[in-house]
Amino acid sequence: MSEEPTGARPAPGVPEEDGLLAEARILLPDVIGLRRALHREPERGRHLPRTQERVLEALQGLPLHVTTGTRLSSVTAVLEGTRPGRTVLLRADMDALPLHEDTGLDFASRIPGAMHACGHDLHTAMLVGAARLLSARREELAGRVVFMFQPAEESDGGAADMIEEGVLTTPDGQGVDAAFALHVTTRFRAGTLHLRPGPMFAASDRIHLTVRGRGGHASAPHLALDPIPVACEIVQALQSFVTRTVNVFDPAVVTIARIEAGTTTNIIPATAELHGTFRTLTPDTRRRVRAGIERVARHVCAAHGAEAAVELYEGYPPLHNDPVFTAAVGQAVAARLGQGIVHALAEPVMGAEDFAYVLERVPGAMAFLGAGPPSPPSRDLPDMHSDRVVFDEDAMITGIAAHAAVALHHTSTPGG
Repeated sequence: MSEEPTGARPAPGVPEEDGLLAEARILLPDVIGLRRALHREPERGRHLPRTQERVLEALQGLPLHVTTGTRLSSVTAVLEGTRPGRTVLLRADMDALPLHEDTGLDFASRIPGAMHACGHDLHTAMLVGAARLLSARREELAGRVVFMFQPAEESDGGAADMIEEGVLTTPDGQGVDAAFALHVTTRFRAGTLHLRPGPMFAASDRIHLTVRGRGGHASAPHLALDPIPVACEIVQALQSFVTRTVNVFDPAVVTIARIEAGTTTNIIPATAELHGTFRTLTPDTRRRVRAGIERVARHVCAAHGAEAAVELYEGYPPLHNDPVFTAAVGQAVAARLGQGIVHALAEPVMGAEDFAYVLERVPGAMAFLGAGPPSPPSRDLPDMHSDRVVFDEDAMITGIAAHAAVALHHTSTPGG
């Protein structure tokens, strides 16, 4: 990635007269400056005072109605068009991850144990750029655009709090008709857009299982009830449960990521704890997997005379892209930015996204924005949630322009 702005590589088939990419390219130096400032001082969770301050500073002087959240450090900005039309919401998440950065960048995180390793700094900076671009084109805009700057995507679902605080209703009482968001990734070449109708991200639910046995001396396991082999058997049984009862075309992932038991080498503990996650794409499979995890844990324990305590915590819902709106996004971006930019995403991602809360209430879509190198993707290339991930900043030109293209198309098209 270039340390200084270099300008985007030209996209094939871009209509010269439209100019969205050219305008986004002009904005790029300021957008990069904001992105790097956010990257140097990442903040985690719901309360992001410095991030919120930077966003508010960057939006100053634009013809926006700006409000801030009370439960969390959110920013909502509304741009009114010059004539009646539909309302589209554009969203960026702002929070960082609990990682120590190891990229070696000049603008690497100065905050110990915090890093923008999921690209939220790019998301925020691109949305500010889109607000500037669309404000300059306000005369072309029908309806209105809601810019949603959201904390707590990585932790406890800040999108749900922003919905409760009214982000889906404009100051004049108008409801949002559709919503759009981008997520950067190094899996795809910089400046390309990848999306699909239907399932895009999975539901993310948490597992906490406790196996209760009977402690004793490690030299006499027959006098105890060792919970550790029971816990190991549960892990194996869960994998068999998934592969033998879940339809491969409506998939599930069950992962036990942490097992805790015991204190030393010569004591059989009384309990073992298992922590993990299960990911699903549809409500029906989500329900069946939840019931299956509980059934497997209890029955494996019962077979060994142990007891199971099962705690399953519901996380983010599945994220489904509305097919009609997704097709409109592809058409709008291809028409204004170039046919070579838009690509079909072959399969969903089993990660989770709290933008799903927005898409449960209004039709919309999320797309991946490629921010990787021009060479073919490699399995060794660090991507989201890596302490070494480096995104190509030139990709933000496409991101800014894509936000603008979607907003201009949706607000001016009857029925979206």
